Amino acid sequence: MKTSDFRYDLPEALIAQTPVEPRDHSRMLVYNRADKSIQHLHFYDLPQFLTPGDALVLNETKVIPARLLGEKEDTGVPVEILLLRRESKDVWEALVRPGRRLLPGTFCVFGNGLLRAEILTTLENGGRKVRFHYQGVFEELLDKLGQMPLPPYIHEHLADQTRYQTVYAKEDGSAAAPTAGLHFTPELLDRIRAMGVNIVPIILHVGLGTFRPVKAENVEDHVMHVERYEVPPTAAEAINDARASGHRCVCVGTTSVRTLETVADDNGIIQPKSGETGIFITPGYRYKAVDALITNYHLPESTLLMLVSALMGREEALRVYDVAVQERYRFFSFGDCMLIL
Repeated sequence: MKTSDFRYDLPEALIAQTPVEPRDHSRMLVYNRADKSIQHLHFYDLPQFLTPGDALVLNETKVIPARLLGEKEDTGVPVEILLLRRESKDVWEALVRPGRRLLPGTFCVFGNGLLRAEILTTLENGGRKVRFHYQGVFEELLDKLGQMPLPPYIHEHLADQTRYQTVYAKEDGSAAAPTAGLHFTPELLDRIRAMGVNIVPIILHVGLGTFRPVKAENVEDHVMHVERYEVPPTAAEAINDARASGHRCVCVGTTSVRTLETVADDNGIIQPKSGETGIFITPGYRYKAVDALITNYHLPESTLLMLVSALMGREEALRVYDVAVQERYRFFSFGDCMLIL
């Protein structure tokens, strides 16, 4: 299977630069796998496709203000550090710029010295291992000095930083938002709960690897990035009970999918676990635990488009994407979404 098999043409004008207001007024393409039908609706129409007893699985990760802008301590050269993953209390894996100047032993300063970063090692992927030095609480300093790490295809300034955060985000740890969840409002979640749908929170901390292009010519040669997850016992029980009683597991976003497919056994039973996953889902994969999916539109030749293609079939996924382009849907993180039934 070639990476080029997942290419499609997207006019740049369809890449959403700002989010829709209100959140749930984004458009929603509904695709039914049983008859391959397509409907064009809005996200506030979602409840009509849910039934009492379904489990709606949400990723409660919270995006941290992971982009730090400062100076090289000895020369004052502007630098940028983008936090990817916390390895211990004060040590992080990060991306840095300019890479040629930030070698092991270098110190960077942020906020006139409120926060200092020591470059420890250079990693195989070109990133760095960084140790932070400070007084006080690191999270408070990060909130004060950091910026929200918007995807590279978003060029507009985001006036309200909370719009790159789901309304149910709770646990700090992501360098990117689980964007399918950005469409929910508290009011819509209340409507869904009142229907008797069980809203089930899990965690997968999203890394920037989600934006990295697949550079391998053959899909199977791509090395997937690793992300931390947690599926608590209450979540596993709720999903297993729903499916055992004939109801569905409806995943919000590819992050929820990757988490559940990591912890499901061969019979589709969810095991309560925490750890790291590098699961790579491509066409030919047999889904074990996911019955329906809410997802945004993904980049051409991306691992996320491959995951969606595994659920819909590659040709159908590309056909639906072509329809979305023709209908002028908005694409990517701040764009519209699709519901795959």
